[in-house]
Amino acid sequence: MSRPEPSFTIGIEEEYLLVDRRTRDLVVDPPDGLMSRCETELEGHVSPEFLQSQIEVGTSKCDSLRQACEEIGSFRRCVARIAGEYGLAPIAASTHPIAAWDAQKHTDKERYNVLARDIQAPARRLVICGMHVHVGLDDDDLRIDLLGQIAYFLPHLLALSTSSPFWRGQDSGLKSYRLAVFDELPRTGLPEHFDSWGEFQRHIQVLVDASLFEDASKLWWDVRPSARFPTLELRIPDVCTTARDGFAVAAIYLCLLRMLWRLKRDNQRWRRYSNLLVNENRWRAQRYGIDSGLVDFGRGEIVPYGELLEEIIALTAPDAEHFDCRAEIEWAREIVRRGTSAHRQLAAFRQAREAGADQREALDAVVDFLMEETVAGLDPATDI
Repeated sequence: MSRPEPSFTIGIEEEYLLVDRRTRDLVVDPPDGLMSRCETELEGHVSPEFLQSQIEVGTSKCDSLRQACEEIGSFRRCVARIAGEYGLAPIAASTHPIAAWDAQKHTDKERYNVLARDIQAPARRLVICGMHVHVGLDDDDLRIDLLGQIAYFLPHLLALSTSSPFWRGQDSGLKSYRLAVFDELPRTGLPEHFDSWGEFQRHIQVLVDASLFEDASKLWWDVRPSARFPTLELRIPDVCTTARDGFAVAAIYLCLLRMLWRLKRDNQRWRRYSNLLVNENRWRAQRYGIDSGLVDFGRGEIVPYGELLEEIIALTAPDAEHFDCRAEIEWAREIVRRGTSAHRQLAAFRQAREAGADQREALDAVVDFLMEETVAGLDPATDI
């Protein structure tokens, strides 16, 4: 007898940076009342992050992508409204154009105190934000099976989301500098390959028994089996400045997992490529985003990103119909057409410089763009 289809519930988490509207820099010491007010209004859906200048929101366990998108839109509006009363604003960007990491303070919380003590300077440099997408897969072995297969598509998802071209006032030359910072931590990058849930658990237990960490939540891979929920958690994307871009990334991830499940149901599977090969595409996505294509390993050549996206849209067409998210997936074409947040930040910087602004003034213009775009299109009456 065939096993029932997984629940494919979905949850989205987003991290934001808090900026001072006047100086455009990060606020090092947010007002005491800001977080408590956010917690009151978004009970159970907001929390402090590693740095005091960060804030995280997370949706409910949602039965549909549309529900998750509506919750994220509501959370962005709420955080922006409350922050605005203190002269602050959230920006959905994975790095801040001008912030100095060594000026930041980490949140006084046991987990974060341990992280800061154990990892030292790499942890202090974590002035970065990301987006995580949880998809419910109730079967343990199915999560491990799809973990190995979905890794192939991680660079494709990163490329669509890039929002971190600047670091400490300079163009880094990377569309996702966030990943360069995050990769300084241990247990990051592509996931290991495991043949079963039991094998995964045995490896984790070795590290727990050696007192290296307390549980698998200290695995910070680009995608991982969640330590808290029966989900496969996508972690590689930058947080998308435009909310609708993030919805497209989440929709593609959801549909790719169902496509892989359909293959398994029909006694097929996606070819599992070595991390050596997939890491080349990961680097290309980090460096170029959608600009210079990714390697199609079957064809043995670099293929333009737009062509690869069309293949993904075709592969997941039945799944987009199943989840009623064709519009969200097809929005990825608009991202390719007009560029990701990283492209638009760089364009805002160049435009300001060409208009006569100095380096700092041009970077301030980028922050202005980020503040505005983080809440653009999120009017309650707007269909998102």
